[in-house]
Amino acid sequence: MKKYILNFTPNGMIPTKDQTKYVPVSPEEIVGDVLEAKKFGASIIHLHARDKDGSPTWKKSIYKEIIDGIRAADGYSNDSLIICVSTSGRNWPDFERRSECLELTGKSKPDMASLTLSSLNFSASASTNSPEMIQKLAQKMLQNNIKPELEAFDPGMINYARYLQTKGLIKPPFYFNLLFGNIANSQTTFLDQATMLANLPEDSFWSFGGIGINQLKMNISAILNGGGIRVGIEDNIYFDEDRKILASNSKLLERIQNISKLIEREPFSPGEVRKMLNLELS
Repeated sequence: MKKYILNFTPNGMIPTKDQTKYVPVSPEEIVGDVLEAKKFGASIIHLHARDKDGSPTWKKSIYKEIIDGIRAADGYSNDSLIICVSTSGRNWPDFERRSECLELTGKSKPDMASLTLSSLNFSASASTNSPEMIQKLAQKMLQNNIKPELEAFDPGMINYARYLQTKGLIKPPFYFNLLFGNIANSQTTFLDQATMLANLPEDSFWSFGGIGINQLKMNISAILNGGGIRVGIEDNIYFDEDRKILASNSKLLERIQNISKLIEREPFSPGEVRKMLNLELS
């Protein structure tokens, strides 16, 4: 049976409790959804920390609380969930805050960290990522033995990853989240998908994500094309295309599990993905 990477994105930076009661914001809620996600086959967990008021935060102390909570229940071994933290540039521009989560050590150290490969506009906000910022974040990840989760919204971002490789700032095997449907970037057409995949460097693993109502479409396309799946409330708070039914993370994961079973595919275990990405603990 052919397998796939299941990358779980529980909350992101945008969804609020006012928008949906299902978004996890406290460390306890996030840990609960993450442990539930493992039951559905999640191997990589893409975390965004939130302050006590539910707003996004860069603080490593809160990331530590979340990571420690996950590992207290899941263990800390080569079979444990792969933890990825966010270095997003949406809400704060400075390197110090964006990179603070990369300073965690011991069992609290993340395995991976997001690295968006260029600046981009969303429908109502921007994510600013200057060449200097991207390279400084990549360098700190390299120094701290944290693998970048390479986030690409169009082929130009993949080309920039190749440039980082020539500078020795990222090293294979690579893992890419390829994101489709954002208003200013690659759309969900077969041509755009093929162009993104054709531009990936050798020794790359990838998952498809879809923004908003495009999430399910891109998840299904990923399954059919032999790739991984990025799924969770971060990318879409709705379960249906008409945006009438709010989604819970467990319902989004259950749907993917059911669809993949129909075409005889199952997720890799966390231990298998650790081997694939050279993330095994020493």
